[in-house]
Formats: sequence, C-alpha cells, structure tokens
Amino acid sequence: MVSRAAVSALFLGALLWTGLPGVPGGTAAFATSPVAVEEAAREAAPEGNGYREVVETAETFPELGDLKATVRVVTLVPNRGYTPIQVTVQNSSGQPRPVRLSIQSMGRVTERSLQLGPRERAVTWLMLPADLQTGTLHLDSPGMDTATRGFYLDSYRGTRVMVLGDVKGFETATGLRRAAENTEPLVATRFVDPLTAPRELAAYVGYDAVLVAVPPDQVPADVWAVLETFAVSGGRLVLDQPPSNPRLHFPLLQDAKAELSPYGFGFVRQFGACRTQGPGCGVDLWSDTERAPAVVVPAGPPPRWERNDLLRDGRVPLLSSARAPVGRFLLLIFLFTLAVGPGGWLLARRKGPLAVLIAVPTLAVLTSLGLVAWSVLVDGFSVHAARYSLTLLDRERSRAVTVGLNAWYANLAEEGAHLPASSVLLAPVDPEDPPRSLDWTNGLVVKNSFLPSRSYREWGEVAVIPSRARLTVRKVDGGVQVQNALGAPLQGGLLKLGSQFWDLPELADGAEGRATPRDEAVEALRDFPHEALMRFPGAVTSVEQPLDDGTFVARLGGRGFTPTAALDVELEDAVHLVRGQVEEARR
Repeated sequence: MVSRAAVSALFLGALLWTGLPGVPGGTAAFATSPVAVEEAAREAAPEGNGYREVVETAETFPELGDLKATVRVVTLVPNRGYTPIQVTVQNSSGQPRPVRLSIQSMGRVTERSLQLGPRERAVTWLMLPADLQTGTLHLDSPGMDTATRGFYLDSYRGTRVMVLGDVKGFETATGLRRAAENTEPLVATRFVDPLTAPRELAAYVGYDAVLVAVPPDQVPADVWAVLETFAVSGGRLVLDQPPSNPRLHFPLLQDAKAELSPYGFGFVRQFGACRTQGPGCGVDLWSDTERAPAVVVPAGPPPRWERNDLLRDGRVPLLSSARAPVGRFLLLIFLFTLAVGPGGWLLARRKGPLAVLIAVPTLAVLTSLGLVAWSVLVDGFSVHAARYSLTLLDRERSRAVTVGLNAWYANLAEEGAHLPASSVLLAPVDPEDPPRSLDWTNGLVVKNSFLPSRSYREWGEVAVIPSRARLTVRKVDGGVQVQNALGAPLQGGLLKLGSQFWDLPELADGAEGRATPRDEAVEALRDFPHEALMRFPGAVTSVEQPLDDGTFVARLGGRGFTPTAALDVELEDAVHLVRGQVEEARR
C-alpha cells in the first residue's frame, strides 16, 4: 500500500504544478489558499479510519475532614506544551479554606493554590509539562494531613484532538466511529465538559486541534475568549455548530461563511458542506491536523552520546556566546604544551630540575586563571540572549499576537520568570534540565532553574497581550511621513497605501521620518536570520501574505512583545517582524 506521506506528496506536487505561472491551466502565481489545500487533502485518502477515545477515569482522594477531591486520570498527552490535569475540590465546611495542589514527577513540581469559600466546589486545572507521563498528585491544607494519588497518562503518539463535548456529539459532527482494536485511527480524542473547560491558553496549545462539538450557547463566554486566543495564536479550532454570527466570537474572520478561514497565525474551520459530501467532516478534521505544523519549535540539545557544537537535528545555536572559542583554546593549549615541553627541557638544562618542578605548576595555575579571566571578562555574569519573533498587531482590539523564540545563555543560573495566563512558554520536545518548579496560581511562575548556569537553552513563546503599539502615517507634499510608536527601534520595512509601496525608514522609538516610494513589494522575511526562521515552521505564512491597502510589515530591534522581554539580559541579536494596520493621522 502506498504510504500516507507518498500520497500527500503526490497531490501537493500536482497542486504546485497546476499553480505555477506559465503552466496551462495554472494561476498567475502560486498562493497558499486554504481551499486549494483543503481539496488536495480531501483527495489524499488517509490510511487510518475512525477515532480512538482516551477514556478518563475519576480517582477520588480519601476524605480528609471537610475536604473532598477528585482527579481525572489516563488523560491524553499533547504533542508539546502542557497536559491539563482536571482536579475537583469541595469544601464542605462553613469556613473558608486554602488548598495547595501539586504534582510531583521526576524531581519536578507543578502546583496551584486555591482559596475555597464555605461549601464551595471548584474545578481547576494543573498544567503538567508534556514530556512527563506520570506523577503523584498531592493535596495540602492547613491543619490536615497530605493526601496523595498517583496517576499515569496516555502516551499515544498520533494526531490528538481535544473535544469540548461528549462522544455522541463528536460522532454526529464528524461521522467517525470508534476504530476497531489493533487498527490505526485517524485521531485520538479527549473529551472535556465545556462548562468546566480550562480558561488558560496553555491548556490548549499542545493539541493538534480543538473541536467544539456542542451548540454555541453551551460554551461560556470566557471559554469562547480563550478559544479565540488559541486560534489567533496558531491553533486549529473546529466548530461543529458555528454561531449564527461567528464574528461575535471571532472578530478577525474575513468571510463569516467560509468553511476554512485563516485566523491570525492559526485558522478556524466551520463544518458545513462536508456533512453532505464524502468522506465526511472527520477526514477534514484529520487533514487539518496533518498539514499544519507547530508555529514555533525551539531546538533542543543533541543526545548525550552526540555531544558537539550542534543542536538536535543538526541545527546551529543562535548565540555566538554559547559556542566555546575552540580556536583560542587550542592556541592556548598549544602554547602551554610548548612551554612545558621544549620550554621545560631548556629550563632543566639551564636551571636544573628544581626550576622545572616550580615552573610547570606555576604555568598551569596561570593558564587556569587565564581561562577563568576569559570567562569573566568576555562572558560576564549577565544573561546573554538572542530574541526573534513574528507579531500581528490587532489595533482595533489593542493587542499584539506574538510567536517568539528566545535563545539564552547564562554564566550564573537565572532562577525565575513570570508569564500571564494569555501566554505560553514552550520547551523543546525533549528538554534537558527543565525547570524544577512551576506555579500556575496566577499565570505561570517558573520558580527554580529557568536557565541553568553555563548552558544554552531555547524557549518558544506564544502570547496575546494588550498593546498600544502602532505605526502612524501622514500624507505630506506628495510623500508619506511616518511616526514610529511601535515601542522599539524601527529598522526598516514595507508599507502599502493605495496602490503605492513605500520603504519605511530607520527610526528610533517615537521619532518621525519620510518613507521612500518603491515600485514593487519585497519579501517580508528577507532580513530574518535563516537559522531562526527554521524554528517558525507554522507562523511565516501569516506574515508573508501580500499587503493590503493600509497595512505594513516592519522590522524592529529591541526585546520584542513577549512577556520574557521584561528579563534583564545582554541582547546579542534581535529581529522582530510586525505586521499590522497603519493609523492615518490628519493634519
């Protein structure tokens, strides 16, 4: 049987051929059209069929006085990010009670603190790093013994979908049935009650898709808000029963009736015509998860038996300070060898063996002190960083949607970092020496070992944060005057007003300058470092789209828009591409 990869490659190759300019029947220029990709994916029949349900079981803690708790286990682990673990806690007393929930696994702790009111029942979520598949949940409260419950998670490695709804709604929406035993399913599913669904972005970003399989009025408004954040930051959101006015929940939709719509860095699918067409909506769900890569993929270290200057998959570190100065060290070692070899022989002939016994240890100490001095004077004690990001500015809603990548190197360990609930810190697939303590009480607080000492690390970030950043333009004397209010130095870019393209000038933050006319558009990513661009496989398309009237793509320096920009670092390199709508000022 022809493999799934071969079939997909065949149809995508045919699609590219028919889209090339100059080919009979082709278009004027190839563009990434969701409809065209959808048709190609529909024709490429998948090898699997049906779905696999990961059944979650409720494990109840032994009763501890007036506290009762239940944890749902055998949960489907996402491909990346964090696994949301659902815990229900009930306070049956008439007094308020603080509660601390923590998961301990392989020397790492994930925790959240709650304040339960009298006779209050709360459903909360603990975000366990996706590289962990087992742990022990601890329940602590003042005046009570600690209760524990061990659990294991489902390590299925295929396509994984979180479903807001139940099995019946999912089967009705997709037309899929449970896959027979020992057969390959199209997707593995995890079912979550919409009323108690997580309200944090980190709970969703690791799954290949999120399907809403209930009517819109059964989803709380704050859940809709986080689902919209999930979609705009690069997620694949599927709606079984779209709202009558989808723009109420998804204001960036260009065509409210389209089945598949790009949405920020992600997209939104609304089941419609697939209900009456073969092979059904389930295959559309599968194709959505198959063709869309992750928006950011930080590179991890190579396996311990392959230690070298390269990272996993042969990628190059993004920080020059993270690479050992091999040439200088070899020169120093060579000089040391000359001094203790031929130099020692000459010294022994002139001064005797006693002089050699004194000179060689002294020279070794001086060489060691030289290496230490090099580390202190060149690397210093600060955190070195290279920061890269792609940002979509939503001016009407005063927010910045950012996908970022940060490369770090610290001579001394950096212990902590804080991120809001609308952002996610993403580690490599197989992290080395990951942070040992995560607190999810108010967003994410990394309490210990955010950056180990003398180690190179890469972290990805996805964030949707409030921002008043903007680019203001004003037409003057047949030209365009530009004011940089983007919060960082403007290093260039492209602007389109009417049918005319303009090159943006280099401007300090808050400064004004003249744009220069350009005959045609240029590639937005031409100045983005290639090695960094490889870490954004699923985000570049949104920035590369042709500019509409009144839109711009700007290249910025500085620390970017992600929450870790607040950390004090020595910035070695920074490139941030920002796309948005200009603000036209009147005289």
